[in-house]
Amino acid sequence: MNLVEPKVDAYAEAHTTPSGELFERLAAETREKTEWPQMMVGEVEGRFLEFLVRLGGARRVLELGTFTGYSSLSMARGLPEGGRAITCDVNPDTTAIAQRYAEEAGLADRIDFRLGPGVETIGRLEGPFDLVFIDADKPNYRNYYEAVLPKLADDGLIVADNALRDGRVLDEDADEPMQKFNDFVRNDPRVECVLLTVRDGMLLVRKR
Repeated sequence: MNLVEPKVDAYAEAHTTPSGELFERLAAETREKTEWPQMMVGEVEGRFLEFLVRLGGARRVLELGTFTGYSSLSMARGLPEGGRAITCDVNPDTTAIAQRYAEEAGLADRIDFRLGPGVETIGRLEGPFDLVFIDADKPNYRNYYEAVLPKLADDGLIVADNALRDGRVLDEDADEPMQKFNDFVRNDPRVECVLLTVRDGMLLVRKR
């Protein structure tokens, strides 16, 4: 289900400053070598994440769900000198692709790649984090959220990807984990949120 007309998506991408040839090659390799290339954030969302990092002045970023690294590279590019992004995943093959492109992009010194279950990794990390990007297995979003919220900076931001799940959240009879997650966050008195219709939906969350 396309919630946004494909021509509109194409127009938005055509009017977004290109990330460059390296990102084009990363996208092509992701489409060639992975089973679910649509998990890659892509040009518009990648640029948006970079803008969030820059505009928020983030120095410490945490990502749950590295995949092939498009998002981690985008966010790392927005970091100031001395900034650091920690990105977590359980797949060594896709993480290896991400590490290779980080080296080529000259961003390896800004990205700390971690392999292992996300909640366990979060438990070993010290906050605060200025921006947390959640883009991993959907049934665990609530667990990731609860694990990172205490480690979020007072003026930090959580960004949860795939908040619309190709429109499945609109089906009241669907057993859709993102529907439950969105409802939980909306009613959580600790935070306030806004759900954006960027790509497959991005839920932005900040502490009250």
